[in-house]
Amino acid sequence: MCCDLKRRFLLLYATQKGQAKAIAEEIWQQAGAHGLEADMHCMSEMDKYNLETEKDPVVIVISTTGTGDPPDTARKFVKKIQDTTLLPDHFAHLQYGLLGLGDSEYTFFCNGGKTVDRRLQELGAQHFYDTGLADDCVGLELVVDPWIDGLWLALKEVFLLQKEKEGMSSDVDAVSSSFSAAPHVVHELNLSSEVQNLKLEDGGVRNSDVLTQKLVDINLVGSVGDTEPSLVHSVPPVSQSALNIPALPPEYIEVQFQDTHGENPHLSSLISEGTTFEVPVTKAVQLTSEDAIKTALLLELDIADTVFDYQPGDAFCVICPNNVNEVEELLQILGLSEKGDYFVCVKVKQGTKKKGATHPQHIPERSTLKFILTWCLELRAIPKKAFLRALVECTSDAGEKRRLQELCSRQGASDYTRFIRESNVCLLDLLHAFPSCKPSLNLLIEHLPKLQARSYSVSSSNLYQPGKLWFVFNIVEFPACPTRAVSWKGVCTGWLAELVAPLLHPNKNTLDTKGGKPSAEKICIFARPNNTFHLPEDPSVPFMMVGPGTGISPFIGFLQHRQKLREEHTDWEFGETWLFFGCRHQHRDYLFKEELKCFLENGTLTHLKVCFSRDSSTAEVAPPKYVQDAIRLYAKEVARVLLKERGYFYVCGDKKHMADGVSDAVVDIISMEMEVDKLEAMKVLAMLREAKRYLQDVWS
Repeated sequence: MCCDLKRRFLLLYATQKGQAKAIAEEIWQQAGAHGLEADMHCMSEMDKYNLETEKDPVVIVISTTGTGDPPDTARKFVKKIQDTTLLPDHFAHLQYGLLGLGDSEYTFFCNGGKTVDRRLQELGAQHFYDTGLADDCVGLELVVDPWIDGLWLALKEVFLLQKEKEGMSSDVDAVSSSFSAAPHVVHELNLSSEVQNLKLEDGGVRNSDVLTQKLVDINLVGSVGDTEPSLVHSVPPVSQSALNIPALPPEYIEVQFQDTHGENPHLSSLISEGTTFEVPVTKAVQLTSEDAIKTALLLELDIADTVFDYQPGDAFCVICPNNVNEVEELLQILGLSEKGDYFVCVKVKQGTKKKGATHPQHIPERSTLKFILTWCLELRAIPKKAFLRALVECTSDAGEKRRLQELCSRQGASDYTRFIRESNVCLLDLLHAFPSCKPSLNLLIEHLPKLQARSYSVSSSNLYQPGKLWFVFNIVEFPACPTRAVSWKGVCTGWLAELVAPLLHPNKNTLDTKGGKPSAEKICIFARPNNTFHLPEDPSVPFMMVGPGTGISPFIGFLQHRQKLREEHTDWEFGETWLFFGCRHQHRDYLFKEELKCFLENGTLTHLKVCFSRDSSTAEVAPPKYVQDAIRLYAKEVARVLLKERGYFYVCGDKKHMADGVSDAVVDIISMEMEVDKLEAMKVLAMLREAKRYLQDVWS
């Protein structure tokens, strides 16, 4: 029927870690309640849609990865639309709305979405709905939820205009009536008889569940007099509100237990990003003293027997497991402790209502339960609201059920941000806080994201020490908190520290059978080349490096490489090199102190400026505490290198507490030395970024 066809819209998503896909699925789900059909596809499935001939509205949800790149699933699409031979009216027929996802902790916020949006505009496409840019730093839902709410009216107006243009007034009436009478789909909550004080209410046009609380005193842990909200306890107005909660996501995974015979797949089968290499850890050195606030380790990998190659400045990824104790704890809570070594077969559930349900790529079709929980699922992921909504159905206690509903509801958005997101609550925390919640295994596979490999900067040069790869990291510590009784170490850094403990503290219990050195543990890695964070191609060009703490890591590789080039090419001209390094205490966490001294003495490093933020000073003029302060002391030199000698400026380390301060200092220096206002100085810095002469490798 013609009217039905006009209610279709094309829904494209491009995702790196699954967030954009989850949001697209939410849009697809809600569309039915508004009398619409969303034709949903991953942007990479270019054989299933054609924007050149698309007549219906297009909705795009796209994330950003790396330092501002489109996700891998969007690369072919972006390459295609960036074809310079396309005419300015190539997409003049196209109407679209775009939702970009990003993190304002990074310089090129939402750049994946902005790139696609800008190019579609250049090719004549028109917005039917304003672009939304959601920030993972403060909570994607703050933009995503209202953007989706407003989408339906914008689509309605597009369809009405299309009908009017075609002069089909009768169909206009039909479309209007389909919107005004859009069925309000209320999903059954399957509340037990114990929850008589919760009931569903009709009304509204959102594809969500609306709950109203008839009796007030459903409070969890805590006394009647509690006035402060917590993860498990709510207060008015949330505790007394009718709730708009998300639609229940349809189940789509089926898990069958088999026997204990067989072998688990190799870790390389879990990785689609490139070739994996299993390499031994041949050296481990603790770079900080025992009384340092953070513990920094240097690990050396032997890559001599592989074809793994890298440049100084590149990064690589380590495939790491979840903590074994957390896996055992989860198995115990799920009542599956005896089943950990059983093989399970994971399939798509027949007859599922989930659109385009496919077998998750990161889950083997056959492996042991422990393998899946150890190597495949991010157990510490912050649960999305859709996951909380699904957990409601697995919770038997009335009060716990209500609180989970609040946390995933529109009314409980601030509680979700405060007690889930900002508190870094994970699945295990929830299961401890809500003990009557007993999720099924298939639910975990459906909602927990892929366990991501962890990325590290290379801290060496293959030219300087062939066949070796160094990297440096702090052992990440998460102290105990109200939602977690014990402290945690980082998933990867904690595992690596435990793995190399015999190398750090050799004793008779860690020697191999021949009484020699401890046998080398192996880890799986794969390359993640950095296309820009490299030394200047012209060695005569000067450059400055800013890397406090472990941010110094790639610059050790830079300096090793430069030293080797100087030894091999004595007739070459080399530009000056600056390093601004900072740490807390000179005698506790001054990383690579002796190596830097050698680089200075042999002329590889021209200038070394170091500051110590926690050491007291008796000098008349207090020395700079932070690298951004030291940079300001050398304003004329910074301006000379960057502006007159067309040098390079590299920044590596923490973004919020360092990199932003460094860029502010550089803006002030440009403003002062060029005698321009701050806005003009910011434009100059933007041009330096664009020219790839102001480069950052930062993390949040």
